[in-house]
Amino acid sequence: MWDKLIELREDRKARRISDLFAEHPDRASMFSASLGDLLFDYSKTQIDDEILQALIALCDKAGVGKQRDAMFAGALINETEGRAVLHTALRDPGGEPLVVGGEDIRPGIRRTLDRMEQFSHRVRSGDLVGSGGPITDVVNIGIGGSDLGPVMGVLALTPYHDGPACHFVSNVDGSDVHDTLNGLDPRRTLVIVASKSFTTVESMVNAQTVRNWMVAGGGNPGSQFAALSTETDLTEEFGIDTDQVFGFEDWVGGRYSMWGAIGLSLMLAIGPDDFRAFLEGGHNMDTHFRSASWDQNLPVLLALVGLWHHQVCGYPTRAVLPYDQRLCRLSAYLQQVEMESNGKSVAMDGSTLETVSGPIVWGEPGTNGQHAFFQLIHQGTAVVPCEFMVAAKGHEPDLAHHHKMLVANCFAQSEALMRGRSLEEARARMLEKGLEGHELERQARHRVFPGNRPSTTLIYPLLTPYVLGQIIALYEHRVFVEGVILGINSFDQWGVELGKELALSLGPALSGAGGLERKDGSTAALVNYVLTNGG
Repeated sequence: MWDKLIELREDRKARRISDLFAEHPDRASMFSASLGDLLFDYSKTQIDDEILQALIALCDKAGVGKQRDAMFAGALINETEGRAVLHTALRDPGGEPLVVGGEDIRPGIRRTLDRMEQFSHRVRSGDLVGSGGPITDVVNIGIGGSDLGPVMGVLALTPYHDGPACHFVSNVDGSDVHDTLNGLDPRRTLVIVASKSFTTVESMVNAQTVRNWMVAGGGNPGSQFAALSTETDLTEEFGIDTDQVFGFEDWVGGRYSMWGAIGLSLMLAIGPDDFRAFLEGGHNMDTHFRSASWDQNLPVLLALVGLWHHQVCGYPTRAVLPYDQRLCRLSAYLQQVEMESNGKSVAMDGSTLETVSGPIVWGEPGTNGQHAFFQLIHQGTAVVPCEFMVAAKGHEPDLAHHHKMLVANCFAQSEALMRGRSLEEARARMLEKGLEGHELERQARHRVFPGNRPSTTLIYPLLTPYVLGQIIALYEHRVFVEGVILGINSFDQWGVELGKELALSLGPALSGAGGLERKDGSTAALVNYVLTNGG
């Protein structure tokens, strides 16, 4: 099927996307799909009916439907680790038994969510107090999936905040914890340590530093610490009351975990009701993914567009461009979901992957990106497929004119990427400015936009907890579909292990305890530089 798609690509390479709209005035409706008020428009791409059918054939050949059903049923689709993949169960209110390892996991999920809600009510109502009074601030300590999801969600849903202020520490760089704690009252701060194993090096170093800060400032770690971990022995040893420990199982991967205990900071910020709305949005996307035909299935279509651009057209990166300042961490969150999931070179059966795997994912909110990297997107030599995202309205009615300008910029960028500006048009502009001859030609060429650059747009009425849930689940399932079609395991991440091991081995050397004879010349020289200049 890849050969067929590459043939179609070669046949249509010179065709302009804008011409497709001239040929089919209803193209926008032909190449878009919706779920309720959520609309996904992929008409500004080279994809036509024949290409779409060839892409859909990939789904059938790879058994996407069968693998999807296996995932939701709790099969061990994470084969390299022998685990089920059931983050979807965290947002499923259904009561039907879901058995993993001989145990129905539904009651445990409900108990954890109920306990999170009870704890959240205690904190938000002021019943849980620090040594200095009711909790005013929450510090979430985590890294990777224990940080990116919660911090993204808390920022995205700022209009729904009615709880304590949430802060996040992830980097082992001391400046991160220092700057986060600066100005906080250790007697009125709740600290959440998010680490499934409770051994994550960066998180535990930060947790001990914050504990020391709290003790020095008169706080009470016994009541002002909570943990998101399955290792209750280690959390108890650290001094955290078991009533304030919330676990999650190995069938929830870190980067897919914000739907459960890892989302506690988000629940504290927006409240249990809005957190449940977030879960409902995710479940709504799950239901759609399980029932919609491939040609109307948003996660499948998003995946197929991505495969077309990366695996077939050869575009190495994709830019995620939310036109919403509150989604400023979404690109980083999706970067992890995509690149840690599908950044592989080995197929599920252990063979070398026959095609390229996942793309480089990056981006920033509009309109800031327009004044940073859009120059390359519009006129650079590399084609960067863009995924625009915008709400029809904002949360600030008195600033509606700002939002109209924001939306206008979003739509204008996708139009400009598609249309471009020809040399003839550029010449006409320079002629109007009074230029002529060689200077006219030189200046005109600098103002040519090649155009014919693809983009998609995801649009929704308003960024609510429910809509955020839909969006996150949409991208999760997109990654799953891409992984199934590529024949890889999207749910392990062995690539992060080697660097961790080597970092641990360098600890003694950086303390002057030797061991550099086993290191390469460059690493040894760098360590010696630190020993000489690091004080």
